[in-house]
Formats: sequence, structure tokens, C-alpha cells
Amino acid sequence: MSQPRGGLGRGLDALIPRGAGGLQEIEIDRISPNPQQPRQRIDPAALDELASSIRQHGLLQPLVVTRSGAGYSIVVGERRWRAARVAGLGTVPAIVKEASPESMLELALVENLQRADLTPLEEAGAYQMLVERGLTQEQVASRVGRSRAAVANRLRLLALPPTARELLVGGSLSEGHARALLGCSDPAMIDALAQRVADRELSVRETEELVRRMTVSSSESRVASPASPARDPELATRDSIEEELQRVLGTRVQIMRSRRGGRLIIHFYDDDQLAGLLDTLLGREGE
Repeated sequence: MSQPRGGLGRGLDALIPRGAGGLQEIEIDRISPNPQQPRQRIDPAALDELASSIRQHGLLQPLVVTRSGAGYSIVVGERRWRAARVAGLGTVPAIVKEASPESMLELALVENLQRADLTPLEEAGAYQMLVERGLTQEQVASRVGRSRAAVANRLRLLALPPTARELLVGGSLSEGHARALLGCSDPAMIDALAQRVADRELSVRETEELVRRMTVSSSESRVASPASPARDPELATRDSIEEELQRVLGTRVQIMRSRRGGRLIIHFYDDDQLAGLLDTLLGREGE
């Protein structure tokens, strides 16, 4: 039988010793958010639902806080605290404990993982913060109850360029799509491919094949091109134009100059891609 979601890592019960500071009623305005909170977005509709429940039944699960100056900082329970403010509560039940910045991050991360509240990028960002504090990937995995491979795969997502990140956060790409796209080493090409994958709703397998074809094609192009001892401005301009066209069209583009002009070569790999390129070039996408 598989381990339940709530069994992550050492679990909150082990991370928060029983009787640590005791249960207290604390003025809600003396409490501030956790600066190490890995979750960056809270669904307003879900927050309103929780606030409505709190108005009716009260706050049934206490927060965990640590002393911070003249007040307190949240270790666990930021969403409950925000909902309690929306519900108009003046005080909230809380357990006070001593917590280092590292343990605050770890506790918040474990709680959010148990609730499945984090996006893949939020989870990756939290792992990275733990790594930057000196933990190995193996230690991070042990702390949060994940395999080392799972932690490593999430950390890889931080290498995604901006457009691919936005599509992943927005749900247009899955984590599987993102990992497939990272098989391409060119950030501009990753963004172009990510947009194409999202627009055409390609499967992960189709995305892997697309990346494979693009990688092989780019490699063949580099082998076929003679090495240039000095990079002149004209070559730099050509490369910039090629990159921009590749980003817009989502496929490999080559500019071949000659004395009287040159050729613009747009590569396609199947009839479906050709049809999509024609739609883009002829302005038929919105028809």
C-alpha cells in the first residue's frame, strides 16, 4: 500500500515538538507572514471559502508562529491567518516555538506539500532555497519525504526561460512537457517550442519528438557550417534575426546571404507543422 500524502518527511508532528510554547490566543495584527513562504499565490476564491467556514465554525487548527521583534512571524498556517483576517477575527489560536530561518522554510514547505498547495516552480524554488542554505539534494529529499530524483527533476525546472515558465504556471504546459523542453539547450528555442506545444496542445511524447528533431537538425547545421575565425557585425545581425524568427515561428530558420540578396529557409518536419506555418505567415490564425 502506498504511503499517504500526509506522511511526507518527518511530518509536522515530528518537526513541531508537542507543548512547544503551548497554545495561546494571539492578536491577529501582531502576526506577520512567513518571509520563507514557498507558496507565492493563494486562490482568492478558496480564501473566501475558508473565511466563510471560519466565520461559522471558528479557526479549528492553530497556527504555528515564532517570535519576531515585538510580534510573531508565521511558521505554518499563513492561508488560515489570511482567511481569519478576512473573516474579521481579532485573535487566533497559535503555538509559539523557536524556529530558525531554515526550519521555517522547511516547515512551510512540508505543510504545503502535504496539502498539495504548491506549483512545481514554487516547490523547485523552495528546494533551491534549502540547497543555498547548505543542504545537499539528498538531504532536501530526506527532509520533505521525496526521492532525490524527484527533487532533482523539480530543480531542473528553474532553468526554464520566461515564456515556458509562464505557460507552466498557467497550466498550458505540464511538468512533463517542461522536462521534455529542457532537452533543448537554446533558451530562445525552448520558449518558441513551448508556445507551439501549448498552442497545438501537443502531448508529452509529441513534445519529446519535436525537441529531438530540433536538436538533431541544429546539430547537423552546426556541423555543416564552416568555422568562422572572427565574428563580424553582419553575422551577429543575421543570428539575431534568425533567433527572432525561430521564436515567432517555433521552428528552425536559416538566412543564407549572397552578393545579390540571399535565401530565407524555414524548416518544417511534417504536414501539420507546414499548415501551422502557413497560417502564421498568411495571417490566418484568427480565422
